Amino acid sequence: MSGVRVAALQMRSGTDPAANRAAFEALVREAAGKGAKYVQSPEMTGVLVRGREALMGRIRPEGEDALVRRASELARELSIFVHLGSTAILLEGGKVANRSFLFGPDGARIATYDKIHMFDVDLDQGESWRESATYAPGARTLVAALPFARVGLSVCYDLRFPQLFRAQALAGAEVLAVPAAFTRQTGEAHWHVLTRARAIENGAWLIAAAQGGKHEDGRDTFGHSLIVDPWGRIMAEADHDEPAVVLAEIDPAASAEARRKIPNLKNAREFSVEEATFREVVA
Repeated sequence: MSGVRVAALQMRSGTDPAANRAAFEALVREAAGKGAKYVQSPEMTGVLVRGREALMGRIRPEGEDALVRRASELARELSIFVHLGSTAILLEGGKVANRSFLFGPDGARIATYDKIHMFDVDLDQGESWRESATYAPGARTLVAALPFARVGLSVCYDLRFPQLFRAQALAGAEVLAVPAAFTRQTGEAHWHVLTRARAIENGAWLIAAAQGGKHEDGRDTFGHSLIVDPWGRIMAEADHDEPAVVLAEIDPAASAEARRKIPNLKNAREFSVEEATFREVVA
């Protein structure tokens, strides 16, 4: 199959869902105007706000979410695939889903994916996050069969769990989608290494739309939205943290070629893990 133009949207979502929705729409329209047939937005496109109470006052159940509805409308109007990287969705029982939505050119919902791995970390300089205090983790991965490729869905911190992407690749994924909001601290250290590694070890394209810059709630995200080919080469990147549209042509045939050259998916073997213990001999 011939190539297709795809886009990763770099955003700086704030505390106002309406403003974020307008920024999202403007970038989607820009990407479509430049020929993109698949457009991906970052993690937490809909709102970025610290504090559970502040978040709860700004989010809605899926059926009432204006951003989800607008993403569907834009997909239909522009005849493109719109991948809403993620937004916070209110669940019953007081929990929240960090949920991706993928819409087809007819506006119909193709798939949803709830972020599996919760960002519960303690970083340097007192930076600490506990997503599990608010969010309910997902329990299943997903590969969406689109006309141009099979796309594996994930969100942000999932990137650090290679077994997720290996499972998707073994299920036929030729493209790995990783919408994200990496902190500046972790992004500067690990973003490029992890995205390129996931592409290389799975022989897959990787598309990663990211949040970037200083947000209204005080957090600082790394930006650098990028598109990586199955050989690990960065084909397009926003080399900064400002809002942007990142575009590249991808061809699923490159995934098959990379896997032909290095068939590690086929060469993997089962193995056991044992322990060898050193015992000092006392004379």
